[in-house]
Amino acid sequence: MSIERKSFRDTGLRLLKKGQKGILHAIFSRFGIIILLFAIQAILLLSVLIWFQSFTSELFFGGIATGLFVSVYILNTRSDPSAKLTWIILVMAFPVFGTLLYLYTEFEIGHRSLRDRIEKIVDSTKTKIPPEYEVFESFRKTDPCAASVAGYLENVGSFPVFDKTKVSYLPLGEDTFDEMLFQLEKARHFIFLEYFIIDEGIMWGKILEILAKKAKEGVDVRVMYDGTNELTTLPHDYPKMLRNLGIKCKVFAPLTPFISTHYNYRDHRKIMVIDGNTAFTGGINFADRYINRETVHGHWKDTAVMLKGKAVKAFTLMFLQMWNIDEREPVFEPWLSFPTLPPEDSKGFVIPYGDCPLDRNKTGEMVYMDILNRAKKYVHIMSPYLILDGEMETAIRFAAERGVEVKIILPGVPDKLSPYSLAKSHYSALIDSGVEIYEYEPGFIHAKSFVADDIEAVVGTINLDYRSLYHHFECAAYCYNTACIGDIEKDFQETLEKSVRITKKTIWKNYPFLKPLSFFIKIIAPLL
Repeated sequence: MSIERKSFRDTGLRLLKKGQKGILHAIFSRFGIIILLFAIQAILLLSVLIWFQSFTSELFFGGIATGLFVSVYILNTRSDPSAKLTWIILVMAFPVFGTLLYLYTEFEIGHRSLRDRIEKIVDSTKTKIPPEYEVFESFRKTDPCAASVAGYLENVGSFPVFDKTKVSYLPLGEDTFDEMLFQLEKARHFIFLEYFIIDEGIMWGKILEILAKKAKEGVDVRVMYDGTNELTTLPHDYPKMLRNLGIKCKVFAPLTPFISTHYNYRDHRKIMVIDGNTAFTGGINFADRYINRETVHGHWKDTAVMLKGKAVKAFTLMFLQMWNIDEREPVFEPWLSFPTLPPEDSKGFVIPYGDCPLDRNKTGEMVYMDILNRAKKYVHIMSPYLILDGEMETAIRFAAERGVEVKIILPGVPDKLSPYSLAKSHYSALIDSGVEIYEYEPGFIHAKSFVADDIEAVVGTINLDYRSLYHHFECAAYCYNTACIGDIEKDFQETLEKSVRITKKTIWKNYPFLKPLSFFIKIIAPLL
């Protein structure tokens, strides 16, 4: 079977064709029906608002009173200060609409049951991977300050620290793709995939070819992807197509005809687990742009890490927690019982961890801030987006102001103008504090990595933006004194050589029209 789409049609399977992604397909598909029902709901809401306009004076004074009351309430919530400001502006400017929208999100319409199920699963699986206290003590004796992050991750999410795990850094999507194919071919027991984006093409076609072969051999193959794929990349019946290949498949938060705050929480994780002994995570999804077979935004720079050893169990558990959300009788064994084979050449400590938007613990942001606050020499960052709340911006600026070399590499070619303009709105304040900002000239940076002081690093799925830090399910691997730290820093320096440093004079040089746009978009940044 070749890697092209036509090869799958040769097997008698009806997989997605490029021609099916046009306007007519969208109009007459399940997606078209959902959009129509969304529009009807919006029209009904607008009709109610128009009806209220007949009570002009009552609406005016009632709106002022409501806006003040709701604003005071918002001030006393535990929300992020930036989000509070956004909501207060929205409520005061549009008292009726703003209040209804705030109440709609505050009451968690559509995802309350999801939150309850996740809390139940997480609580019931906290002891599935018991922490090894001797490993934590070894970490604490090595570096008490760095070990504090291990204590935090264990306390808020039951993410234990591991030793005897080899971490290999993969500096490009092409490198990751090759390694994935090699490791997938060796699978004998199970393959778990949890990804934000799956798009048919060369990359996914070749991976799917191996998955189908392994499923036929009796390997337990499971695929989970986010429901937003139904918008642009996959048909709604794709899980059925995969099941025809012997592959178990689930869609996280699939599109439904009803407006729900459930849609605000996406599964942005990228996890591949093979036989409980090998795992991948990073920024790379399954689409051809990630391996530069498509170059819409220039060269696509992305990264990943491959783990082998004890820490892989944590990624196995993360996958199974998400997989079992809708299961009446969640099953976690025997996959957590598969023996790991600790590499002989492993060193350092590794903590795989996840971030859940429903538990109010900003785990991803806290780990980043902890690295910034403890750094002594440098913190080097790569991120596709830079949409910061006040706390994160303060942490970055404070690190630079106390003499730490803080360098951030961002895209030179934007994929979306709105987040690009928001990123630039932070440049001036950061530069004033001594932060060095660079843009990757060949194209788009999609890597999400922190590396500090030649001793610790994070590689994962967590962007420096509100979506990742507040609204998405995310994951990453924290590494301390592992062999890959030097490789991550080396890759940063090589990427830096292909990037141009931004000064206050050149912030808006190529996109002057984005400057006024950024002023308005920044008001609603926490809601984007």
